[in-house]
Amino acid sequence: MPIIQSVEVTAVSVPLDHVTSFSTRTVSERHYCLVKVRSKDGHEGIGFCYVGSAAGELVKLAVEQLFAPKLIGQDSHRTEGIWQEMYTESILQGRSGSVMRAISILDIALWDLNAHSVNLPLHRYMGSFVNNRVPAYASGGYYLDGKTPAKLGKEMEGYVKLGFKAVKMKTGRLSPKEEEARLKAVRSAVGPDIIVTMDANNAWRDIPTAMEYMKRFEQYNPCWMEEPFSPDAIDLHARLAKLTTITIATGEIEVGRWRHRDLVEQGGAEILQTDAAVCGGISEWRKIAAYADVKGITLSPHWFHDLHAPLVAATPNARFVEFFVDDQVLNFRRLINKQLKFKDGDLILHTTPGLGFGFDEAAVKKYAIGKNTWTKIK
Repeated sequence: MPIIQSVEVTAVSVPLDHVTSFSTRTVSERHYCLVKVRSKDGHEGIGFCYVGSAAGELVKLAVEQLFAPKLIGQDSHRTEGIWQEMYTESILQGRSGSVMRAISILDIALWDLNAHSVNLPLHRYMGSFVNNRVPAYASGGYYLDGKTPAKLGKEMEGYVKLGFKAVKMKTGRLSPKEEEARLKAVRSAVGPDIIVTMDANNAWRDIPTAMEYMKRFEQYNPCWMEEPFSPDAIDLHARLAKLTTITIATGEIEVGRWRHRDLVEQGGAEILQTDAAVCGGISEWRKIAAYADVKGITLSPHWFHDLHAPLVAATPNARFVEFFVDDQVLNFRRLINKQLKFKDGDLILHTTPGLGFGFDEAAVKKYAIGKNTWTKIK
């Protein structure tokens, strides 16, 4: 029975090599919060989350002051009870945002620790649906200075040449005509049989504007449109879904089973992109996935392929893992000591215990915010 002995937490800031734009914002650095939870019998689990492009220490403070002291001395296998206690403890400060991300980070670390304690890879500890590999789509298509539609097409074609059968591009930053040109170039480059998905990152505020784009896009047969509106505009997602042939996907910054229930029941998404590092951790992700399965909804989780590959492997209604082939955008990859490999568009699952990787301590020290790399609570 692993008893929690200590929690260590740090915040890091990792600069991007190239300033990169989404539809509505531009990013030059990424902040992450990292934790290590250690048991008295020597097992360790890690957790992590992207916490924005500034103020990364907000999540660190939530871990340090709200939750870590409550974990010390607890049985790490009591994940459901610990989750509920963290949620109840922070109900005035949290229920979403930075505080829910802190809960997520710690919950992930507990699952990793517990899988280590029985010497099983995380997907097998969870009860795997598949054992060796999971399908992935190559994610990219960001806005960079000088990146023409032709160059975007070449980028997506490059992913296909690596073996990926599905790709994703950004959209919504430019005019409808310009965005159509970008999508046309991608479809021309990858051919008719490759799945092309699109991510608007909350670009639009009303149905008429969204439909200006969607009508132009439909002829190129994109598989889904991701986050067309603010995550709070569930009604707009549902209305748009009825007006277009393109499937609506969202949920990457949604939290908790209750908000996901509302999203599904109002018809706001046919594909959920629930992120375990955002929604409440692995414990909450599993509840959301089970509910979605009853409703005939699939999951293709957002971001962090290192985390989501084992979750998709253990979930019957999960379809794709989002994968970044380099560390230019998902620069979290610089902070860990082992990378997932891919073959023929699939990610090859780790066979070592837990998540299958740890933090690269030299990198963590390099990018740590503040003088002390880790703060330890015991």
